[in-house]
Amino acid sequence: MDNSRLSTPVALLIFNRPDTTERVFEAIRAARPTKLLVVADGPRPDRHGEAERCSAARAVIERVDWDCQVFTNFANSNLGCKLRVASGLDWVFDTVEEAIILEDDCVPHADFFPFCAALLEKYRMDERVMMIGGTNYMLHLDIPESYFFSRYFAIWGWATWRRAWALYDINMPNWETYKAQKTLRNFYSRPDMLYYFTAAFDAAYYDQIDTWDLQWFYCCLFNNGLSAVPRVNLISNIGLEGSHTDRISTHSNFFKPVFPLDPAHLRHPVHVFTNMTYDNLLFTRNIKAPFRGRVTRRLRLLRQKLPF
Repeated sequence: MDNSRLSTPVALLIFNRPDTTERVFEAIRAARPTKLLVVADGPRPDRHGEAERCSAARAVIERVDWDCQVFTNFANSNLGCKLRVASGLDWVFDTVEEAIILEDDCVPHADFFPFCAALLEKYRMDERVMMIGGTNYMLHLDIPESYFFSRYFAIWGWATWRRAWALYDINMPNWETYKAQKTLRNFYSRPDMLYYFTAAFDAAYYDQIDTWDLQWFYCCLFNNGLSAVPRVNLISNIGLEGSHTDRISTHSNFFKPVFPLDPAHLRHPVHVFTNMTYDNLLFTRNIKAPFRGRVTRRLRLLRQKLPF
């Protein structure tokens, strides 16, 4: 048996960017997974040249040149970010029990794959852990272990199991009840956090934003789940803007450096609990400040339009 091959299935989500798709594919090729599942959205009819770009992105997958089962789930028409990714991951976990998931602009360090594989095995039956992430927004965190746990569920390079994805519901059932009962206080005590996440979940629940990941965040949070986060960053996002929208993330990982982790000698945490230092710093530096800036800009524009 060739031990250099990755036995964990890899799912790749693509759309209309053959250039970034190729770079992510090359990282996958180096890992040589035995199973590759590819989810693709279809072109939007009003976007000139998008059909050709979608075709070019799909053609990248034809370059598989190692012993690998390739499964494809290509949409004939455009479903949009929310429905395409959600339905695509439904298909992935109907097909396999667990998977490492990469979008078409998330370039992983080589250590990302064995890191995910090791933790998928270790926490396979531990329902406290909902996912393994590859993104560390704060870069190096001064901890002795190879990873820690967070209540932030970063999906730029991640992995999970069928048992966790089975809890996902794109309609966010019970959100209105949770909001009325102020259930978020069980997870976040800071008023700014409560305000931000209430607004974010409202936007997803009322379809004010075409996304699927806030619903996954909601699913993990309200199932008392945690995400395993590597001590160092393992993912660099090379997409300056989303392929489905023009919305740039306010707490992004764009072009941040990646570092080795030595997954062959992982130091596991003794206990499974939230690293509050990381979560608080992440919110303050990467979420709250940009969010506050957007609100300020919108208020300024609104005042300019007022007749007084």
